[in-house]
Amino acid sequence: MLRFRIRLSCLLTGALAVCAALHAESPAPQDAPKQNGSTSSASPAPRYASVEQATRLMQQGKNDEALQLLEGIAAAEPSRRGIVREIGIAYYRKSDFLKAAASFKKALEEDPSDNEATQLMGLSYYLAGRPAEAIGPLEKAQTWYPSANVDASYILGICYIQTKDYANARKAFAKMFGVPADSAASYLFTARMLLRQDYDPVAEEYAKKAAELDAKLPRVHLLLGELYLYKSRLPEAVEEFQKELQLNPGDATVYYRLADAYTRLQKYEEAEKLLQRSIWLDATSTGPYILMGKVLEKKGETALAVRALQRALAMDPNNPIPHHLLGQAYRELGRTEDAERELKLSEQLQVQKDAKP
Repeated sequence: MLRFRIRLSCLLTGALAVCAALHAESPAPQDAPKQNGSTSSASPAPRYASVEQATRLMQQGKNDEALQLLEGIAAAEPSRRGIVREIGIAYYRKSDFLKAAASFKKALEEDPSDNEATQLMGLSYYLAGRPAEAIGPLEKAQTWYPSANVDASYILGICYIQTKDYANARKAFAKMFGVPADSAASYLFTARMLLRQDYDPVAEEYAKKAAELDAKLPRVHLLLGELYLYKSRLPEAVEEFQKELQLNPGDATVYYRLADAYTRLQKYEEAEKLLQRSIWLDATSTGPYILMGKVLEKKGETALAVRALQRALAMDPNNPIPHHLLGQAYRELGRTEDAERELKLSEQLQVQKDAKP
């Protein structure tokens, strides 16, 4: 069954990159030593070394040690500006997002014009599971960056979805992709995001709206077909995939998805023909080879199924699914030892996959 829930790993990478850039560009303390060795205040030099040391510790991933140093400075000098901002960055880097948000909020009391802290506060609220509180800061970030940071724009759109503000979600995604907010493309992009967030009824509504606005827009019917396939509404899925093929006959994915629908309907001959076309158009995807293995095995062509599954494994050796199917095929061929090896390896790989966050 298809999974549409997007993971946050890519978003975290981008957001942490924002954090790293922010930290690298942080202004020097206002009372930093001058080149002639004097200072602009009575604060002694070792204090600056502590902040620099905290920065180095964060760069090394030693965020707890950095926090200890920074909180020590904050306790010794409660009025010192900029330290609470650094504390927020340290909490952000160690994924303690609620404390990070609280620190950035205090930093903004010191300096309301700190745009980066505002954006990071919004990201922190989102990552802490508080989308409603993330929206305000992230909206402000959009006004500062005309070509907005893609991660921040995406997260803002997701926050709108999670608070059921679908109209503003569409505007956010339209801005992210550079299309008019009321265009068919904006409805299509939003439908895709809604589907990934498991907002299936609204995703269907938005995809249909996209098709209504532009009947020839590529991938609208593909999206509807995928939604119906996910819901096991197979006749509707087939109809949508066939419509997509009429508009977009060079898309390998459409042949693959339609073959999946036919396989579930036990129309194996039709499915095999479509899978072959998908592979002709794109021989780099493992999905059609895996499905081809299933189809050929159902047709009783087990030896050919083995070849298709071996091809899939040559491309993706750590995928547990083709190992499992190959084990079943070997068992049908009487190759017991090979079957047990593949089935055991499939189970091990699945355990490893499930253990990953």
